[in-house]
Amino acid sequence: MNLQSIGFLGGGRVARILLGGWRRAGAMPGEVVVYDPDPKALEFLEMSAGPNVRTTGEPGQAASADLVVLAVHPPAFEAALEAVRPTLRPEATVLSLAPKVVMSKMTEALGGFSRLVRMIPNAPSIIGAGYNPVAFSETLSEEERRQVLRLFEPLGECPQVEEESLEAYAIVSAMGPTYLSFQLATLRDVGVELGLSPEAAARATARMAAGAVATLFDSGLNEAEAMDLIPVRPLAAHETAITNAYRSALPALYEKLAGRPMAV
Repeated sequence: MNLQSIGFLGGGRVARILLGGWRRAGAMPGEVVVYDPDPKALEFLEMSAGPNVRTTGEPGQAASADLVVLAVHPPAFEAALEAVRPTLRPEATVLSLAPKVVMSKMTEALGGFSRLVRMIPNAPSIIGAGYNPVAFSETLSEEERRQVLRLFEPLGECPQVEEESLEAYAIVSAMGPTYLSFQLATLRDVGVELGLSPEAAARATARMAAGAVATLFDSGLNEAEAMDLIPVRPLAAHETAITNAYRSALPALYEKLAGRPMAV
């Protein structure tokens, strides 16, 4: 496998995240073609992705690349596979960035093509701080897997996982920033309202969040012990409601994505 060219089917958020991360890291692949049926999406991508990226309204140009990236949501996935199939080269590799559609279904839709990769990217990849779990089909050799991992290395951590776990990662790591970002932004804003400069409030919030994560998961303390290090819990009365929101919304979403209930 030779990853000299990359073709994206879909020029939306996830394409912007990956291309933005490569550009920021100075690691933009040599030839990138992005197809999207929406001219506005392509126009926005051209403004943000840099000069190495070529956009097109013809799916075949992207589908004939060495690495074909399906950067579409599950509802559009069947159409993306149909668009890929006529010009997909036998030696190419197809990378899916979507949850829900498993490799066996992809192979069936692609007429037996099985050189497949599935990845669940997350938004911090745009600054090289991503956590992007990946699963490979058995048909790819170790060297071919290493080539894919090297390509995505500038975007952050890329652990190899079993395909069956990808929907769980979609809930935890891919969507995770949406659970926390609005809370951290609010805390930063409160800091400004209390007299800190925007820069000082942002830094204090960021360092607090990083330290809290390290204390909770790396200190050897359990959750109760970590919480007990601080004598006051101003949001204690709201903790149950927040916990219940996680417990009610996320298992239902996981079941929808994975087609099976959450393991207990």
